[in-house]
Amino acid sequence: MRVGVIGLGSMGMGAALSCLRAGLETVGCDPRPEARDAFAAAGGAVADSGGALPEGLTALVVLVVNAAQTEAALFGPEGAAPRLAPGAVVVSSATMSPDEARRLAGMAEAAGLLWLDAPVSGGAAKAAEGAMTVMASGSAAAFDAAAPVLEAVAAKVWRLGEAPGLGATVKVVHQLLAGVHIAVAAEAMALGIKAGADPRTLYEVVTSAAGNSWMFENRMARVLEGDDAPRSAVDIFVKDLNLVVDMARGLRFPAFLASEALQLFTAASAMGEGRADDGFVIRVWERLAGIELPGRKEG
Repeated sequence: MRVGVIGLGSMGMGAALSCLRAGLETVGCDPRPEARDAFAAAGGAVADSGGALPEGLTALVVLVVNAAQTEAALFGPEGAAPRLAPGAVVVSSATMSPDEARRLAGMAEAAGLLWLDAPVSGGAAKAAEGAMTVMASGSAAAFDAAAPVLEAVAAKVWRLGEAPGLGATVKVVHQLLAGVHIAVAAEAMALGIKAGADPRTLYEVVTSAAGNSWMFENRMARVLEGDDAPRSAVDIFVKDLNLVVDMARGLRFPAFLASEALQLFTAASAMGEGRADDGFVIRVWERLAGIELPGRKEG
């Protein structure tokens, strides 16, 4: 099977390496030379644009930031669609609105391609292990065509139905939870620091008790070390929580907590923290409440 992976970021690199380990003939595509070099060093072939991919690919994973990048990667002037074999499957894994997922699926169908609306979760670590969660919708033919890729990159594949947009819908709901959990984890840690609690002790208490969440345990560990290298950046949640609020608005659904979390991430981005790891939304409270984060003391 000849597979292309467009987007060699924290998730896409893991997906591409997982395909390679599974014995799939894999080409990684990214405009950044350092990303291409890293994949080439692992034994993969590389391309700097979708239009430079080899002809005849039977599956293409698109793991970029949003719908606009997905459309450009496939159907833009340097897009990959003409490089794909007739009936090839596109595994669309960027987080986007259900409406955009449906629109792009229609474009793919018109081009004679199968489409799997297949956003993912799990972060860079799960991607590197080939253990992501995939929330997918599409035809039986699309699932069958993508099966070797899904087996390589995922520990769990949810088959949510045939209609494009169902995968995107579930991912947007998931991102509501993820964004709110990160925001409240940061608020709790900041409040504890302001009140005089030792942050490392607070972390140990919470992670051993009922108030813990995966996001608190994962993100606040980085905050304690001052490690703001972006696995998932603040600006990703500005984008994703906007998707949540927009979807809710279209349904006349009052998304109170998502809206509050969106304002927090927007504030962090406005302060120049947009490219920091998303747990560092805590720097909003650092400035507003005059606290000192543990990593600041050490660094």
